[in-house]
Amino acid sequence: MKVILKTYKYRLLPNKKQEEILARYFGAVRFVYNHFLAERKKQYDKTSKSDNYYAQAKTLTNLKKQEEYSWLKEVNSQTLQQSLRHLETAYTNFFRGNARFPRFKAKKNGGSFNVPQFCSVADDRIFIPKFKNGIKIVEHRQFIGKIKNMTISVTPSGKYFVSILSEVEYEPLQKTNAKVGIDLGIKDLVVTSDGVKYSSNKFIKHYSKELAKAQKHLSKKQKGSNRWDKQRIKVARIQEKIHNCRMDKLHKISTDLIRKYDVICCEDLNVKGMQKNHHLAQSIADASWGTFLAFLTYKAEMNDKQIVKIGRYYPSSKTCHYCGYVKEDLTLKDREWICPVCGNVIDRDLNAAINILNEGLKNISAGTVDYTSGADVIPNIRLSAMKLEAHKSLVCG
Repeated sequence: MKVILKTYKYRLLPNKKQEEILARYFGAVRFVYNHFLAERKKQYDKTSKSDNYYAQAKTLTNLKKQEEYSWLKEVNSQTLQQSLRHLETAYTNFFRGNARFPRFKAKKNGGSFNVPQFCSVADDRIFIPKFKNGIKIVEHRQFIGKIKNMTISVTPSGKYFVSILSEVEYEPLQKTNAKVGIDLGIKDLVVTSDGVKYSSNKFIKHYSKELAKAQKHLSKKQKGSNRWDKQRIKVARIQEKIHNCRMDKLHKISTDLIRKYDVICCEDLNVKGMQKNHHLAQSIADASWGTFLAFLTYKAEMNDKQIVKIGRYYPSSKTCHYCGYVKEDLTLKDREWICPVCGNVIDRDLNAAINILNEGLKNISAGTVDYTSGADVIPNIRLSAMKLEAHKSLVCG
């Protein structure tokens, strides 16, 4: 038994009055973020320096004292400060080379705000500052643990959610002593060295006609009109459906692998580089390899399992797993691997998965293994659950 951080996500059912208060929260948080982002850009353009979080927090306090911005007092002060912290994080990630330059937040993309303290759950309701009677939730599973913070979000289609980060006691899955190599692909999302295949995500293709039709109708509406807004929501709902189907499948596959194996060997893929291939970009985006590996990594960390990444330049597909011969002229059309040296005939992806497993075990024995720690991945996934599962992700961005 160990203590972990876990996120519970519930659908919110606010009444009309509560929706108005939530709208003020989203608007205030968005204003603070955009206002101080603009200030930072101005300062940097002039002096090549800009205020940090602490300086901007003081400015925010003075800003609320001005009559013009007195409406900011209607929102919990800690929530506004959290918005500044998010801006600080965005800047830090940019200068470290981990993300692009921070962008202004738009109302059409939904929104979210964080409540770091004074929040609780009771009687199918959440209680946060300014909501004395609480907001009703759809508690589809029982909440347990000590609450660390809450994030309220609204999707582009107008649905409200709460993500509750809590500290819980967790019993890791039992050890199986099994090891596996996995090859990620487009035809099959995952092929294991045991010969098991998990079918690929084809949700964009499945809903492409429905989405294209809805987007065509949207383009013919006058932007800003009531009909345009109704059609925009229809488009957003289709995009959410695609995203939800994709996330559901990725969670199921990653959980199944974590239950079965203690050591999972995989490739260190350059997904962004691979998406530059315009013929495969949509299929690669729909496969969501990066998200899948992130899910696999944080679940491995939770259950004391190991994810072993091999070098991205290792020729797993071109190498015969039986004799080691490297076939340099192998193309994407060659789905069956026929070794000209030993005569071995095997499925291309299965051959790659076996090679990945062998290379991973070899690196473990040599002590050169690149263990991926879930500690670095969990906060990102949690942020995704709290912000985006409200989200701005692959489909709503």
